[in-house]
Amino acid sequence: ADDTAAIYTGLALRGIGPALTSGRVTDFAMHPERWQEYFVATASGGLWKTNNNGITWQPVFDDQASYSIGVVMLDPNDPLTVWVGSGENNSQRSVAYGDGVYKSIDGGRSWTNMGLQDSGHIGQIAFHPEDSNVVYVASQGPLWNAGGDRGLYRSEDGGENWERILHVDQHTGVNEVLIHPQKPQQMVASSYQRRRHVWTLINGGPGSGVHKSTDGGESWREITAGLPAGDMGRIGIAMAPDNPDLVYAIIEADKKEQGIYRSQDFGETWEKRSDYISSSPQYYNELVVDPENSDRVYSLDTFARISNDGGKSWERLNIEHRHVDDHALWIDPANTDHLIIGGDGGVYETWDLGGSWRHIRNLPITQFYRSTPDNALPFYRVYGGTQDNNSLGAPSRTTNVHGITNADWLITLGGDGYKPQIDPLDPNIVYTQYQYGGLARYDRRSGERVYITPQADNESDQLRWNWNTPLILSHHSPTRLYYGAERIFRSDDRGNSWRAISGDLSRQIDRNKLDVMGRVWSVDTIAKNRSTSIYGSLIAIAESPFDEQLLYAGTDDGLIHVSADGGENWKKTERFSGVPDMSLVEDIITSSHDIDTAYAVFDNHKRGDFKPYISVTRDRGRSWRLISGDLPQRGSAHTIIEDHVDANLLFAGTEFGLYFTQNGGKDWIALNGNFPTIAVRDLEIQRREQDLVIGTFGRGIYILDDYTPLRVPVARLKNNAATFFPVKDALLYIEGYRYGSKEKGNQGHAFFTAPNPPFGAIFSYYLRDGLQTKKQIRREKEKAIEEKGGDTPYPDWQALRAEDREQDPRIFVIVRDGDGNVVRRVAGPTAKGFHRIAWDLRLAPPDPVSLNDTGFRPPWAGEPIGPLTLPGAYTATLTAVSNGQWRDIGEPMAFEVVPLDQGAALLADRQSLQDFQLKTSRLSRAVDGAVEATKEFQSRIDHLAVALTHAPAAGPQQHQRLREIELALADVDVKLNGDRTIGSRNEPVPWSISSRASSIVGGHWKSQSAVTDTHKKAYQLAASAFAPVLAALQNIRADLTAFEEQADRDLTPWTPGRLPQWEPEED
Repeated sequence: ADDTAAIYTGLALRGIGPALTSGRVTDFAMHPERWQEYFVATASGGLWKTNNNGITWQPVFDDQASYSIGVVMLDPNDPLTVWVGSGENNSQRSVAYGDGVYKSIDGGRSWTNMGLQDSGHIGQIAFHPEDSNVVYVASQGPLWNAGGDRGLYRSEDGGENWERILHVDQHTGVNEVLIHPQKPQQMVASSYQRRRHVWTLINGGPGSGVHKSTDGGESWREITAGLPAGDMGRIGIAMAPDNPDLVYAIIEADKKEQGIYRSQDFGETWEKRSDYISSSPQYYNELVVDPENSDRVYSLDTFARISNDGGKSWERLNIEHRHVDDHALWIDPANTDHLIIGGDGGVYETWDLGGSWRHIRNLPITQFYRSTPDNALPFYRVYGGTQDNNSLGAPSRTTNVHGITNADWLITLGGDGYKPQIDPLDPNIVYTQYQYGGLARYDRRSGERVYITPQADNESDQLRWNWNTPLILSHHSPTRLYYGAERIFRSDDRGNSWRAISGDLSRQIDRNKLDVMGRVWSVDTIAKNRSTSIYGSLIAIAESPFDEQLLYAGTDDGLIHVSADGGENWKKTERFSGVPDMSLVEDIITSSHDIDTAYAVFDNHKRGDFKPYISVTRDRGRSWRLISGDLPQRGSAHTIIEDHVDANLLFAGTEFGLYFTQNGGKDWIALNGNFPTIAVRDLEIQRREQDLVIGTFGRGIYILDDYTPLRVPVARLKNNAATFFPVKDALLYIEGYRYGSKEKGNQGHAFFTAPNPPFGAIFSYYLRDGLQTKKQIRREKEKAIEEKGGDTPYPDWQALRAEDREQDPRIFVIVRDGDGNVVRRVAGPTAKGFHRIAWDLRLAPPDPVSLNDTGFRPPWAGEPIGPLTLPGAYTATLTAVSNGQWRDIGEPMAFEVVPLDQGAALLADRQSLQDFQLKTSRLSRAVDGAVEATKEFQSRIDHLAVALTHAPAAGPQQHQRLREIELALADVDVKLNGDRTIGSRNEPVPWSISSRASSIVGGHWKSQSAVTDTHKKAYQLAASAFAPVLAALQNIRADLTAFEEQADRDLTPWTPGRLPQWEPEED
């Protein structure tokens, strides 16, 4: 339920990137006057906006129902009005779908779904040149089923209502539309027939074609003059901005007729210019015409092409140091050598027509198919395989203050990756994949890799590897691997040799005999089976942690096989209760609690069925039942994982989010704290750290650090006013600074950093209602009365006075050492919800308290810190303070502070280190306090000096005495803070007491090394010098107080630091 999901919004997930490789970009929308301000649409990472040409980015679509975007457009008359067509407008194997057209009228801050929710994939959005409230949407329609909101639509009221003005048939949509800017009654549109299923792609048919209207879309006729006579596939059309009668088309057809076509009469007649088409029209086939030169045309392709002669000849746009697979292009109308191109590797910019490129390296939109954590110490690493952006890995956190940067990511293998596996005993050994069965063993120490893909025994035995090949590492042997084609291979020597342990486990269906769009298609059909895995291959393999002989296998054609004897024999299940037959088996896991239990995830979205299907077996696969429960019905399930402590705690990843259940699947709860609408393709648990690792398809890797609070039943959270959760052991170390100051250092705002978890001991608590003041409680009661139309009672003065004088409630976590001594009080939020706060493993800072925000802080100025705590046992207690009453909530939680070995130079005797830091802390507290006292005394003297001029009783003697006190204070200030007389002349100033004390704190407190002799001597010098200075200050305070008392008796105007004397006088 929504109210239950709201409980967990404060449990924030942490994105770790990468931005190194970025991800697939589909479109740009540039502000017409400020070209540094633009939107980037992504295939499966939402919509992003920059106001500074890519220095920083803001995701602006994260809370919407869809994350995949095919097109983004700005209203030509109002750039604050932004239109988004959801659903990537390609027909590729990993394409995601949308739910219609969105509109923002405030520059992307808020959105409204304007309809066409069953369009699936939007090809283009266009505006009437004379009235931008007239909007046209080219809808390709659903990719995996017939019907839907398919065709060309028009709205005459800014999207409030839609009329379909061009419809071919239930299998054919509209790819693109052109409107003549001077003759808006003339329109040209390209229709697009296609269908994809698990087993095939048909990327064309009789429905594809070019259509023209001369009456503003009221009627249409198909254009044939000069165009291919046979079936066509995807057709991209583009108009020359400087000559709108000139239209180009890139047409997929048979090899004789495919190519580049051009019309000089706005689509009425055509001539073929060349045979060139893109390498994969279902993925590309899009043209862009130079705004100043109608003969210069760009084609988006694996390697983008450019023609300078109207499409007759083509050459590759320079690809050096740039990712392949281009999908979007913007040409600067003021400088057409300035291009911004988007593709599978993100966004690139050139100012010399592609001669050199700048990569935008801070867009974390990588599409992960699968991901896996290892067991590395002190911090585990996460590896994953991605769509067209390699297999790569990074640490889950670092020991520096910057967090995780692009430099922390390591590419283990190129291409499109899938599930990696890591040796549980040696995390340097990584088994990493590329598409269609490619497998390598990578050694992180040397950077070397050896390719270990199993091979067929003879030439006639062709293996059927899926694009996403399943790979598992045995629970029972770190050298044993299982790898699946249409059969399962096993290796017991880390992939050096393989043997098949099964036969063909698929249905062995001839995909070319299956109906598609109502019939069986010819072998010569356009792009038949293009970019599609050979049907009948394995997708999932699982091994029982209890019995190495118990294996499961799932296929892309909807079968699950179980072997109880290590693969000698297999039992097949082909029908599953509540699951459509032949649904792809996307994931299988075995329970870590019960040998008879396993879970399976089925995906049927490539037949137009977007429901989630998660099943469980309690009898080793003999029977299965659905546990998808109340998961949203829009959004296929992709993956499931089981908590290793609580068998009823399961996590599921779906097409649009992350969910968990505490009752084995009866009720599912969304986890969306700091987590966008996104496809979750893989889930793994790092058991040592009890972290949930989430592989998303479009936003990189996320981690839910220490998910153990989810083991607490939600009913307990609802029933208790406050809940304090167990505390995880904390690692003690000194954070490093690789880039100077905090976070991005001095690398600039574009430098990508992903956050570490907060340093130190993390305390988690949940407040059902929050700690409320009397006024807040009264206002809630009044609002309830007001909502019912009642009269609001007016409080009496006593109640209002109590509200005015009430101290705000507070929450602390009180940390105690093993002897029960209070070590630190850590303040936390008092609002309702989940909260996590951190203790920095230090004692309280000795710095003076200030209530004034000084505003600007230089980059090198750190936060106040105290001495390091000692390793050992501690307890934490959640304490609420309300109305002056301190109340402990729940029982104290025990935890350990564990030192992280950072090198042999560390001090073995930590107690002596802390003793010295405590001693220097006491000195620092006193010295800093004395410095502040001198400022206070000087302020009192300054006020008195002015007041004496207004006091008739104050003569020269009083002025002289005040001056003597001021000069004595100046002498003390020189010893405390240094001689300004010398310093102001740029000469070397002798060390002051405060500078010596600061040199110890700043020079040694951020280290665990042994105390240096220099710091010991600095302490001795500062301490010996400070004692007489403190005595002098005490004398000055006494003299100043006596002077103020006399000034009051002399009726001197009031000054700060004294209370006026007064006695009643008779009339």
